[in-house]
Amino acid sequence: MINNIINYFERKAFGVCAWLGKKVGVNPSIIRKAFIYFSFITLGSPLLIYFIMAFILENKDYLKRRKKRKTVWDI
Repeated sequence: MINNIINYFERKAFGVCAWLGKKVGVNPSIIRKAFIYFSFITLGSPLLIYFIMAFILENKDYLKRRKKRKTVWDI
């Protein structure tokens, strides 16, 4: 059962650290370690930030603003 849980998270990971590392230009493993260390130091508050970022990444297509047309004829 534990192996199934581990495999699920390995396949369905949110990719927050990889995305953030790509944007900032830092190795994602350093960002993962920073999240872990800051979670221990601040009693879990970075986990809230991580889950918010994961939500935004999973739903970024729905959250994007669509380009508004100036007139009806701009199709």
